[in-house]
Amino acid sequence: MAEYPKDLILPLSDWLNAVMDWIVDYFGWFFLGISWALEWPIKAVRFILNWLPWSVTTFLFCSVAWAASGWKLAAFTLFSMLYMLVFGYWSESMNTLSLVAISVPLAILVGFAFGVWGFFSDRAARVIMPMLDVLQTVPSFAYLLPILMLFGFGTVVGLIASVLYSFPPMVRNTIVGLRGVSPEVIESGLMSGATPRQLFWQVRVPSSLKQILLGVNQATMASLSMVIIASIIGGTSDIGWEVLSQIRKAQFGESLLAGMVIALMAMVIDRITAGFAVRSGEYDPEKKTFAQKHRYWITAALGAVTFFVLAQIAGILNEWPQAWEISPAKAMNDGLTYLVVNFRDEIEAVKKFAFFFVMLPAKIGLQGAVSPFTWGFELTLVHKVVYAVGIVALAVWAAFRGRTQVAILILILAILLYFGLTGIPWPALLLICAVAGWKVGGRILGLGTALGLGFIVITGIWPEAMLSIYLCGIAVLISFVLGTAIGIWAAHNDMVSAIIRPFNDTLQTMPLFVLLIPFVMVFKIGEFTALLAIIAYAIVPAIRYSEHGLRSLPATVIEAATMIGSTRRQMLWQVKIPLALPVMMLGLNQTIMYGIAMLVIAALVGTNGLEQIVYIGLSDGNFGVGIIAGIGMAIIAIITDRMTNAWSRRRQEELGLSVA
Repeated sequence: MAEYPKDLILPLSDWLNAVMDWIVDYFGWFFLGISWALEWPIKAVRFILNWLPWSVTTFLFCSVAWAASGWKLAAFTLFSMLYMLVFGYWSESMNTLSLVAISVPLAILVGFAFGVWGFFSDRAARVIMPMLDVLQTVPSFAYLLPILMLFGFGTVVGLIASVLYSFPPMVRNTIVGLRGVSPEVIESGLMSGATPRQLFWQVRVPSSLKQILLGVNQATMASLSMVIIASIIGGTSDIGWEVLSQIRKAQFGESLLAGMVIALMAMVIDRITAGFAVRSGEYDPEKKTFAQKHRYWITAALGAVTFFVLAQIAGILNEWPQAWEISPAKAMNDGLTYLVVNFRDEIEAVKKFAFFFVMLPAKIGLQGAVSPFTWGFELTLVHKVVYAVGIVALAVWAAFRGRTQVAILILILAILLYFGLTGIPWPALLLICAVAGWKVGGRILGLGTALGLGFIVITGIWPEAMLSIYLCGIAVLISFVLGTAIGIWAAHNDMVSAIIRPFNDTLQTMPLFVLLIPFVMVFKIGEFTALLAIIAYAIVPAIRYSEHGLRSLPATVIEAATMIGSTRRQMLWQVKIPLALPVMMLGLNQTIMYGIAMLVIAALVGTNGLEQIVYIGLSDGNFGVGIIAGIGMAIIAIITDRMTNAWSRRRQEELGLSVA
């Protein structure tokens, strides 16, 4: 009961490997043919982007940015393009953009088609939505495993993986947008005599265009993220491979400079697509000439031709001289060396404190973590009795105050802290989670939780799953508490909100690889580095949802609380936070999702959970092992997603708020 017997482990990985080998043996030629066909458009776009003078490409991107959101975004785009050029990453950046330029349209087409199908067919939607849940929760590395084995080594792996990873947001936004068209608009179209085809293309689609374009934005960002992650297998000289190779060499300056290219590229693409989504709802009643309507296209075309001609005359506009490239990498490396050498004791003190007093107790419990070497004393019988009596007294106090569920939660957390997540027998944890799912979301969620965790047990990945949950759990807890505190502060202070907004935007658009760089270089590889990287990425939704929840409260409720004489503290703790709690719980949901996403990338810095098994499976080409670990992580993500969403919905219903 403490450890699942090895003899009873289901050899599912061997079965999956056998199936994959059979598919490769008999149908490998078909997939390799698709791979060969898809390579040509990638090569064509890559050739065009590298052949065009840098001045032409830069002008075209700035024109698109101007059309999307005005001169400020155009100026930022110009700065970003010049950064790639001056620091010597132009060719690698164009190689990355060539993959994005092919994968994004494919993802949009596939996502739009599935979204339309799901909109018109409830039966199809019932199949599509669970499929999207799986695709969006399976770790990114796990995507690469079957694709690599079926389609072979090369750039096509990144293309197909990015399409599979990025089309789900397009599907969801298409369905939401089409369902959100008001009945009055549909009725107007029918009264005008529109045919079913006209009603769809000329009424439904234009009315839902803003939501669909938000799907395009999310699909584009997901595609870029996956293209960067796919660079881990090599195959092309793109910017993702440049970052990864420099990280492996422990070159801080070079890796950060290359990583900033990815961050700038992501921010430019995000703001351009978001800008078009916002402007899609604008209506200009004035009659305009052809030139006025298409002034951006005409300006872009004329400017591109002009710069192309000038580039043939002035060589600097065609190809940036290598002698003019600069690199502050050496100064950055020297600065990091100075920091590490002069603050070595402080850095080690922070690492030891976090490991001995936070991470180790959560992992193996107080019974294993407390020792003269770590805490300075031995855990004696007196300590154990005091701990037990204190916890029981706290639980009894909560029960007497009518907080029975809080009392039960205190006892469960106390047991987990004493024995550690890896020291609790698997049947106990499975039962606790299943009962929690049943209490929060009903019998179906409870049964689904039991079956999902049961799969993790019988496939033999339970110990690794506990390691993943322990690391991600600590990071999510810290992110949620700290992020919620910052969000509350920002909700009551416009200046704080304005200051943290650009930091949130940067962290949310920055690809995961880049976040690893500073932590790896300062704290080296290990679980503490992974913890910091997860916190940095997962804290954003906690901040955003907390601020949004508090700022969106009904004004009538705040006014009523003020009129009955509530103090500022009472207003916050007894009115605002209880009402905003459902939205904050959605923030917790997203914090968990972000944490799991970053946990997968953290496998590169030496974690030991399911994410490491996925990475090992990718490195060894072991499809069965990698995909089972990936499914295990997806199960954990889906269970937490369903529980937090169910609790949020129930709380909103109790408060009489609208349920989204």
